[in-house]
Amino acid sequence: MITDKFSGQVAIITGAGQGIGFEIAKQLSLAGADLLLNDLSEELAVQASDTINGLGGNCYPIAGDASDIDFIQQMVDEAVQRYGKLTIAVANAGITLFGDFLNYPAQSLQSVMNVNLQGSFFLAQRAARQIVKQKSGGSILFMSSVTGHQAHQDLAAYGMTKAALEMLAKSLVVELSQHQITVNTVAPGATLTERTMEDAGYQKTWARITPMGRAATVEDVANAVLFLVSPDARHITGQNLVVDGGWTAVSTSPY
Repeated sequence: MITDKFSGQVAIITGAGQGIGFEIAKQLSLAGADLLLNDLSEELAVQASDTINGLGGNCYPIAGDASDIDFIQQMVDEAVQRYGKLTIAVANAGITLFGDFLNYPAQSLQSVMNVNLQGSFFLAQRAARQIVKQKSGGSILFMSSVTGHQAHQDLAAYGMTKAALEMLAKSLVVELSQHQITVNTVAPGATLTERTMEDAGYQKTWARITPMGRAATVEDVANAVLFLVSPDARHITGQNLVVDGGWTAVSTSPY
């Protein structure tokens, strides 16, 4: 259902060609936001934007590497040029490269750090600069993970970056609150996406070990994101919202 809750808002969502990012983009746009939708794949970015526009949203695709600082600035400039301002930035782009710690290659670590941390850090920085210039206030959101809270096999590097994003959100409270910019994180647990459903046993395994009896849907995660970047959460900042059906409370291993 189309609403106007985000009418007058302009958002950038990275890594939004499919999965959680796409659902966030769809819900934001259908709630009234003008949207710049990023994905590394041009095909996915265009397809996702066409789908959202076909539903009645207002979405423009921009393909490129969300870890590249010059491209991040290009996205901010494009949003301002196209829509006149920027008020919301969701750093959703991230990569997961599994590997045991004792043999984890430097190249994999650098790739995970570049996308998950560098991309998120500089999207927040460049978006915040624009929002400060506008004197309008706004919201920044990082996509964390339950693996930033609980150890998970072969995800030491990934979990480290997600925990770091939660600390970054807390740190930015000190610098950005005076500009009426909120900074929060959402930490999804097991979530049913195009990627995770490639594992034939994923849904059954996580339904068994999640207290609520199922893995999250992309809608579950997007609902949390929309709340934290909405006017309803203007006095919430530096916080992390876990969306995992209670899994971190029990931390039952999927292995």
